[in-house]
Amino acid sequence: MKHQNRTIGIAPYGGSAGGWGALKAVADALRGQMSVKQDVIALFKVNQPQGFDCPGCAWPDPRHASSFEFCENGAKAVSWEATSKRTTPEFFAAHTVSELWQRNAFELEGEGRLTHPMKYDAASDTYQPIEWETALCEIGEKLQSYSDPDSVEFYTSGRASNEAAFLYQLFAREYGTNNFPDCSNMCHEPTSVGLPQSIGVGKGTVELEDFDHCDLVLCIGHNPGTNHPRMLGTLREVSKRGATIVAINPLRERGLERFTSPQSPIEMLSLGSTALASTYYKVRVGGDAAMLKGVMKALLAMHERALKEGDPGVIDEAFIREHTEGFEALKQDLQATEWPHILKVSGMDYEEILNIAHLYAKSEKTIICYGMGITQHQYGTQNVQQIANLLLMRGNIGKPGAGICPLRGHSNVQGDRTVGITEIPSQELLDSIENVFGFKPPQHHGHGAVAAIQAMRDGKAKALLCLGGNLAEAMSDPQVTFAAMRKLDLVVHMATKLNRSHLLLGKHNYILPVLGRTEQDVQASGEQSITVEDSMSMVHASRGTLKPASPHLKSEPALVAGLAKATLPHSKINWDRMIGDYSFIREAIEAVFPAFYDFNRRIQQPGGFRLRNAASEREWNTPSGRAQFMVMEGVNEDPRSLKCHDLVLTTLRSHDQYNTTLYGLNDRYRGVTGRRDVLFLNADEAEKRQLRVGDKVNIIALDPDGKRTRRRMDNLTIVVLDMAPGSVGAYYPEANVMVPLDSHDTASGIPAYKSIPIEMEPCEVPVATSGALR
Repeated sequence: MKHQNRTIGIAPYGGSAGGWGALKAVADALRGQMSVKQDVIALFKVNQPQGFDCPGCAWPDPRHASSFEFCENGAKAVSWEATSKRTTPEFFAAHTVSELWQRNAFELEGEGRLTHPMKYDAASDTYQPIEWETALCEIGEKLQSYSDPDSVEFYTSGRASNEAAFLYQLFAREYGTNNFPDCSNMCHEPTSVGLPQSIGVGKGTVELEDFDHCDLVLCIGHNPGTNHPRMLGTLREVSKRGATIVAINPLRERGLERFTSPQSPIEMLSLGSTALASTYYKVRVGGDAAMLKGVMKALLAMHERALKEGDPGVIDEAFIREHTEGFEALKQDLQATEWPHILKVSGMDYEEILNIAHLYAKSEKTIICYGMGITQHQYGTQNVQQIANLLLMRGNIGKPGAGICPLRGHSNVQGDRTVGITEIPSQELLDSIENVFGFKPPQHHGHGAVAAIQAMRDGKAKALLCLGGNLAEAMSDPQVTFAAMRKLDLVVHMATKLNRSHLLLGKHNYILPVLGRTEQDVQASGEQSITVEDSMSMVHASRGTLKPASPHLKSEPALVAGLAKATLPHSKINWDRMIGDYSFIREAIEAVFPAFYDFNRRIQQPGGFRLRNAASEREWNTPSGRAQFMVMEGVNEDPRSLKCHDLVLTTLRSHDQYNTTLYGLNDRYRGVTGRRDVLFLNADEAEKRQLRVGDKVNIIALDPDGKRTRRRMDNLTIVVLDMAPGSVGAYYPEANVMVPLDSHDTASGIPAYKSIPIEMEPCEVPVATSGALR
């Protein structure tokens, strides 16, 4: 590689995850956003039994909470919501939408909390204030005017509470549609679709306490230091008691290497840290399925060799006989899969895969954690099922200290799905709604996220209602998505802050401001609590403590009910009763979903309660009543990579980012400060192309035949990281320009953000970075 270039904003970071760097980042976030002492004190209510749930990730709370149960990015999320900055009608009057469009995402959300309901005025190209009653009436009249309920899309963010999401799906279904594009369609839909086929439930099977008893944790395709930092405390305890952690990821991420706990005076004062992963394997982007099949193939060979030599086998044959089906088909597939193909696609050595197999065979209790590095592929559903296969081979589901652990993103994305936000509802759910509320919901399937954008593109969708989120920037293919959303007749956003989706204008456009999770929610019966479900099926209450950012805000449940009342004048649902006291919403949830039995009493318990997970008890809710080994043909998790192109791009989040929200422009652990126009690759790839840190390149997406497309990102700055060969990375959502709308998992519909074949070329003439302002 050429000698390193002194480039502004790029320098290696030598510290561990957490530590003083995290504390400084928290202090900077608080100083920049929260100006009131009481607001800062509110941080000590985060993830506490009598406080509010962090609006960030979905990692569960320990049963015995410390005095502060928030991480660096949790503090950023709270300060971002509890900011003292305000986006007022005066701000909108001073800035046209055309002008705001030129700002980047960080600048838009950085203006602060929305304070008033707003309606777009085309004559002035500005949003202007509107009275709540008028806004709800106008929106209701528009929704009543559409002859086809399926022409309306009801989008949901994973930040919405169980109560808001439940009312939202009731509203949409009584209106007449199952169109529920939601953020799960873009993150863990392969889990929701794939695991029910494998083990009968679309959720993880572990509890937090299982990490106290496991022998081995395999971390595949996720980055806890940035996306779920409180997990680092759990991994630290796993490491300190002598269990083994193995990381398998295309990038060597600091949050899987070592962690300095801010709650450990010894580590903080000594500048020490705890090593996490004892071994770190770098799988090629798009090579996870090949690696997993390689481990299973090696395990099968080890088992057969042990039996031949008269030793105990390493596969749990008794468990397989009693609890599963399909093992012989999987065995035949593994035997037919050739090692050269496995090694080529995975980018790993045979000895590396064999070592993973040996570690797994030696462990009596194994947990496999995975993130969107597994799910966001054209074969993401099959990736998830290969993880389930590997666990089933040794009976590692349904016993203490073992199981599958999908790392959900937003704090209630799993809960929203549990209470009915799904475009593919079961007949049991539809029948239950009819029995409880007396109306017959639509029986056909609706739209997920990709299908919703396709319907907008094709002129079939007329209206979009968004309960939070930033759909336009979260979706793949902004070239198509943005144009599609501009075709709509009605666009309604229920939001806390301004984002780019609000600037994509249909014919009639509204921004309706809502309370955040940190804020007091007072209704007719007094202060209200809402509930959320974490990644491990724990349901607990959350009650905001801060004064609302504006007296003109509505809670999400109240706003959903208001829209329903304005749209459905003959509704069979008593919306006012449920909004006056949220305990009545929870009673309705319990009536529709029996798993929530005794809901209101159980959320009074510190820490809440766990929803029953049948697979955790080795009860398999599959058609045959047995867990299923699911065969995946071949080893390519993305058909576009069948040729094993020289370079494959994956999208990444920065450390100052949560989903599409940017808290800042830094990516501390990867050594990037104040910028996002970068391309990560390893030293060998840089050497091969005679590149050095700071050089500028363009990247061009390739089609399935390896030909150049018009999708490109220009003027990206090279950053050298320890990565798998043939792998490069760029930031999400900017790199969404490289992902066509039709590139998605056919089983689950998730866009294939993580495996994009590309070519790279030197940047001869500096130009504006593609997608930087979108």
